Amino acid sequence: MTAPPRLVKWLPVAYTVAVDVAAAVAAVLVYLTFVELTHGPVPFGYLLAVLVGAPLAVRRKWPLAAYAVVVVAQNTATLLHITLEVYTPTLFALYMVAVLLPRRVSALAVAAGAALTAVCVAISEPWPDDLGITSVVWLLMAAVWALGWTTRVRRSYLAKTAEEAAERALTEERMRIARELHDIVAHSLTMIAVKAGVAHHVADDNPTEAREALRVIEQTSRGTLTEMRHLLGVLRSSDTPDLSPVPGLADLPALVDRAAMAGVPVTLTLADAESLPEGVALTVYRIVQESVTNVVKHAAPAECAVTIAVDDGTATVEVIDNGRGERVLPGGGGHGLAGMNERVAMYDGTFHAGPLPQGGFRVTAELPFA
Repeated sequence: MTAPPRLVKWLPVAYTVAVDVAAAVAAVLVYLTFVELTHGPVPFGYLLAVLVGAPLAVRRKWPLAAYAVVVVAQNTATLLHITLEVYTPTLFALYMVAVLLPRRVSALAVAAGAALTAVCVAISEPWPDDLGITSVVWLLMAAVWALGWTTRVRRSYLAKTAEEAAERALTEERMRIARELHDIVAHSLTMIAVKAGVAHHVADDNPTEAREALRVIEQTSRGTLTEMRHLLGVLRSSDTPDLSPVPGLADLPALVDRAAMAGVPVTLTLADAESLPEGVALTVYRIVQESVTNVVKHAAPAECAVTIAVDDGTATVEVIDNGRGERVLPGGGGHGLAGMNERVAMYDGTFHAGPLPQGGFRVTAELPFA
């Protein structure tokens, strides 16, 4: 049986409050004992005992005010010869000042407290005892302030690191979503645009081919809507996301058929690719999808050969066409090749794309996964 989330959230807060309250009670009881030992029942001494200890209970909420009250009360007790220890309540309050307040404020606070302590000790103690007591107290105050300040710096660094990590994760997630949307929409709209152009040109002379083009447009649109619903379902739901299968190698034949309908016959060769992990299979599918889409968009009519092989824990993808060899390379106005490069980089793989000397275009990617 697990604890309720609200209880788990408040446990650290309750712990710190309990520590501060316990420290406050202990300090009050100790100074009540000091009053009894030094002056007997003195109402003003009892009030000082409360002022020395009680502010420690709220040192996290009002660190500077709690520190000021404790320092003044403890030095007053020193003037009355009540203080019999090395300013422990002051140190306890000072630590939280150094942790929670800016360095300049906390440094001024410790300097003011140290100066007031030196004056009060000098008045209440004979020479050279006052010098020894003041030196010890100053050393302890400096050590506690340094400890608190380094804690503040460390917490600030950790918070900044966590914020940067969250920003990186958000950026990576946005890039991942952008790649998925680009691959889904660009491929489908390219197919739809090609077939819509065919239908427009042959509508009067060849109604049968026009109807076939419209059928391809309908099928492509429905498939795209299905993929978009899957992607949006994952984005919208944090508890029960859409768990329908993502595209993989089994969907490549349908991709090849759609490309052929758009005027780009594709030869697909798969070698020992059945054991690819789901994430790698999705990446392979998206690389082939984007590559074929680029052929349809920029090089049709053309023929295309897709080869996928797995060897020694590395998936190799190669897409070659015999079209005009023109593409939007990285650094140009497109995002397709850049998106493929980003996908491959996620697996520390290698990616190359460029025109061939004899004409056409070649895309290769190697994805280590083992």
